[in-house]
Amino acid sequence: MTFLTSILLGLCMGSGALFSIRFGQRDETALKESVRASFVLILGVTLLLNGLAFACLDLIKSFLQVPDDVWDDMRAYIAIVFAGIFATFLYNYFASYLRAVGNSVVPLVFLAVSAVLNIALDLWFVIGLNFGVAGAAGATVIAQYVSGIGIMVCALIKCPQLRALCSRSPIHASRIREIAGYSILTCVQQSVMNLGILMVQGLVNSFGAAVMAAVWGAFAAAVKIDAFAYMPVQDFGNAFSTFIAQNYGAGKQERIRKGLKGAVLVSVVFCVIVSALVFVFAKPLMLLFVEAGETEIIAEGVRYLHIEGAFYCGIG
Repeated sequence: MTFLTSILLGLCMGSGALFSIRFGQRDETALKESVRASFVLILGVTLLLNGLAFACLDLIKSFLQVPDDVWDDMRAYIAIVFAGIFATFLYNYFASYLRAVGNSVVPLVFLAVSAVLNIALDLWFVIGLNFGVAGAAGATVIAQYVSGIGIMVCALIKCPQLRALCSRSPIHASRIREIAGYSILTCVQQSVMNLGILMVQGLVNSFGAAVMAAVWGAFAAAVKIDAFAYMPVQDFGNAFSTFIAQNYGAGKQERIRKGLKGAVLVSVVFCVIVSALVFVFAKPLMLLFVEAGETEIIAEGVRYLHIEGAFYCGIG
């Protein structure tokens, strides 16, 4: 699901860069045409991914070499959670547009609402109603649709340019090609790491459920900490790309140069501080996710964080 989400996120980020350029140019006609072209393109990719996800549900077992004794729970989870792919598209598309025109608060609000709702529904469905993994998946999908539909309605109200989505005028092929040119590389950039993780997961799964549980016990906990540590600087990079695109569109080259210097400085300082914190507090952080008695799992997680945490400046 993370891999599929990263594909849509990359496409929406690429479109967002073009929206920012058009916004900086104050070219409202081109902005409206780009909005419609990107919506149709990414919607098409979303429907294709959704169809393939459900059609290939049982092939996932073979591809990831999932042991038989964990497949039933896994299949129950992904059969439900894949229904949230369309909601993921809605949220990321409209969030990218809002950020492109300088509104980063609304996407954050809906993301926060979704996160809190997901936690609350997880507790209710899994503990209160005893729905198991299907309940966890259902909670995720409901939270995704609340944020996706909510941000869509809010964006349509706040941004008149988005109402061009309801227009019946033809979409020019040149606009589709332009959007694809901006979006495909960001899509590859966002998804390639998650594809690599899938390859590693398939290898680990081939050793059976016991090894799978031991390895992913350490890896899953360490990855949660790792993602929390580097996500701010990654999102800072996304925000900076919007800043660059808007000023590029407006022809403000000097502002771009000043922004670049400031962004590099802030990014490096932040990454050095976070790397130091992750290195020093690796073990206490692992203990947030793993019981103290699981000494081998904790040791492997700490080792992972010491290596991975040393390279946050590269991500920055």
